[in-house]
Amino acid sequence: MRCAFAVIILLIAQPAFAQTYLKREPLVLRAYAFVLVASAACGPAKVMKVTGSLGALPRKRVCVATGEERASLGFIQ
Repeated sequence: MRCAFAVIILLIAQPAFAQTYLKREPLVLRAYAFVLVASAACGPAKVMKVTGSLGALPRKRVCVATGEERASLGFIQ
């Protein structure tokens, strides 16, 4: 019974693991929190990772590869 309950919970929670990309940066972003923004400034198959900062410091913006490319499970020989 517990195993069936755990499987049901995992099936329901699976969409919560998906990473969503915003179309534009939010105006308010907490310090050290980050969002992924689908931006034309980055190349194909890349998104912009925007990290919030403290006070008047500028936000950190870095282009990163999308999650599908980084999630390969290749074997090292």
